[in-house]
Amino acid sequence: MTTKRVPLAAVLISLLSFVLGGIAAAQSQTQVIDDSQLHALSTTIGGASVLPTTRTVQHWFGSTLDPHDGVTYGYNMVGADPNNCNGSACSATVTADIIPLNVVVGGRTFSGQNVLAPTLVSPVFALNDYGSIPFATAAGAFPNAPALIKGPGGVLSQGDAGQQLQLQDATMRAQFNKTGSSSYHLQLNPVTHDAITIVVPRGKGTLLQSGRGVVFADVNIQWWATQIQNLTNSLGYIVPTHLPIFLTNDLVLFLGTNPSNCCVIGFHGAGPVPSHTSNGPMNGNGNQPVQTWAWASWTSPGFFARPNGGTDWALQDIHALSHEIAEWADDPFINNFVEPWLTPTAPQYGCTDILETGDPVVAIGFAIGTNSFEQGPNPNGTQSADGFYHPEDEVYLPWFMRLAPNLVSEPTQTVSTNVGRYTLMGGLNPFPGFREPATGCQ
Repeated sequence: MTTKRVPLAAVLISLLSFVLGGIAAAQSQTQVIDDSQLHALSTTIGGASVLPTTRTVQHWFGSTLDPHDGVTYGYNMVGADPNNCNGSACSATVTADIIPLNVVVGGRTFSGQNVLAPTLVSPVFALNDYGSIPFATAAGAFPNAPALIKGPGGVLSQGDAGQQLQLQDATMRAQFNKTGSSSYHLQLNPVTHDAITIVVPRGKGTLLQSGRGVVFADVNIQWWATQIQNLTNSLGYIVPTHLPIFLTNDLVLFLGTNPSNCCVIGFHGAGPVPSHTSNGPMNGNGNQPVQTWAWASWTSPGFFARPNGGTDWALQDIHALSHEIAEWADDPFINNFVEPWLTPTAPQYGCTDILETGDPVVAIGFAIGTNSFEQGPNPNGTQSADGFYHPEDEVYLPWFMRLAPNLVSEPTQTVSTNVGRYTLMGGLNPFPGFREPATGCQ
């Protein structure tokens, strides 16, 4: 018998070809989800009742009479009471523990660590002047495509022109008309922690691909929420007076058992801190600890955002994170209830009675700052990135409380019937429904 020796190099080349071929085959088998099924939304987890003595993030309690239904609604918000503070006592700073999560789905890693640096230099934590912005969402052909497209900017918060502020600070100052020389502030002090790797088991997550070629992780919401709550309860550096922020990259959640029923891009939550010596919450004799937290996903250009400023232009990079932090600030304990509201800009939420400031304006936002992270073409060669960060617009308390005129918030950029703005963007928000109080529903 004659034995032929195959050169080692040939063997290695064959093995490499086999492996690469397998990877290519796996990528080619990733399901492409139609844009009509890409519905960005957020949710809340848990909830807790608090007292002024509760050990948690700094907060205040207020109440407002809704003249439409005659009910006085109470609410807790993060920071100092803008109506009853003086001098330096009006400035609040909350430590934000940033925990990147590297998530493995179908053998592919989605690295939260990779987006940590661009998040830290984003408007969420870095300082910017919110006096004017270069671009903002325009309606387009809403509700038909193209919708929520890139449009011209202009004056944003005229009262804070020239001030260097974090995004949420600017948002809260305009909400309560504490701009300019006001000492009122709500600031975040970011503290970063080592990345944590989570491997999603088979059946709890899958890979999907957007129409621009962006491959993303799609994970079951119940399974994911359990992981976040377990981390919140187990990480020793998390304390009730801090806000832990779990950061992921191109990971969304699906509802139920159908991965096409997506895409939750973030949530925030609250709950009593569990006891380590008994079942149930920790007993604090009136000073019980309550922990708040948030999870949000960085979204690559081309995930939602269509090319060249098309549909969902602003739904990229920190859009989800800005949404969750704003909602945490205005409803930290998930117990601020209002007269039910409904808006055509966010039909995915239906008729709801929760004071969630980002839900009515998902995918409506503006451009600010300089974003140099992954600003090249989409995987399919089109271009969605534009060199900016894209925070979400946020709806203000007077919109939910049906206050007209609105004498609570910063005046609109130009003189208006209702005086004050109902969202951060004010007159730059293209929809008439945000230039007047909310519409009721049942």
